[in-house]
Amino acid sequence: MSEEKSKPLIAFFDTKPYDREVFNQLNEDYGYRIKYFQYHITPDNCILAKDADVVVVFVNDIISAEVIDQLSEFGVKLVALRCSGFNNVDLKHAKGKMQIVRVPAYSPNAIAEHTVALMMTLNRKIHRAYFRTRDANFTLNGLMGFTMQGKTAGVIGTGKIGKALVKILKGFDMEVLAYDPYPDEKLASEIGFTYVDLDSLLQKSDVISLNCPLTRETKWLIDKDAIALMKKGVMIINTGRGKLIRTSDLIDGLKSGKVASAGLDVYEEESEYFFEDLSDRVLFDDTLARLLTFNNVIITSHQAFFTREALMNIAGVTLDNIRDFFDGKKLVNEVVYSK
Repeated sequence: MSEEKSKPLIAFFDTKPYDREVFNQLNEDYGYRIKYFQYHITPDNCILAKDADVVVVFVNDIISAEVIDQLSEFGVKLVALRCSGFNNVDLKHAKGKMQIVRVPAYSPNAIAEHTVALMMTLNRKIHRAYFRTRDANFTLNGLMGFTMQGKTAGVIGTGKIGKALVKILKGFDMEVLAYDPYPDEKLASEIGFTYVDLDSLLQKSDVISLNCPLTRETKWLIDKDAIALMKKGVMIINTGRGKLIRTSDLIDGLKSGKVASAGLDVYEEESEYFFEDLSDRVLFDDTLARLLTFNNVIITSHQAFFTREALMNIAGVTLDNIRDFFDGKKLVNEVVYSK
């Protein structure tokens, strides 16, 4: 067997040109053989990974029981997620069949900065002003925002992203409330924010940001009951996971005026749409199409992480995870099933 063919083969799914550029650049130091596929992995195309030692997938690849069984039959022992979330993996079924690793934190600041960009764009109507002035319309009617200073921001989830966001919001001289089942009271004391229960956060916040993972407990955390507790005119930002919000209830809140604006970098049923160019097609998702009609809603295509620094971090940690696997080292970023 040639030296080249003896090197591990990695099958990458759901890849774009920028993924290939970054991984090829860093792989010069690792020397793996790589096959890139632009498609999401599915039970119908798992055969593409037949000769692979490792499969690398992204946030919208569904690693179902059927996919796991097929990959296991092919001899794949490791699935590497090049993202932090793992709600798309059947961890229970994977147990004992293959190991799952992820990238737990590739750029908290990138996501926090995008969160604030959504806030500021919605508040100061930058998106609307941009299109107006391109048509030589320099009126200010309908563009009034509010001063962030002194307003109350509610941050749900104070992991690395939430903490980075709190620091930025404190720079605006905002009052920051936070909710997290595992509060970091030391940090709260150091930078000046307050942990409260979820209901209090919903009731008191002018701006609410979702920065928590998707779990059984957080699915549809924001629904009609949660919205009913909020201030009239609240702004909601979600750069976490789409199913943190029940979208139909958000639309009702927008229509009633209870929710003044929403910035969404994620969407409940995004897997068929985000990261793809569908500009020449009709959207068959009526809910997404409805959201796009609101001039007080901004939807970005799961791009909060999308900086060059973040992509380099993702590639580096992913390749390190794979190297640790082949070297027989402890997988520090392994995700395992727990009841």
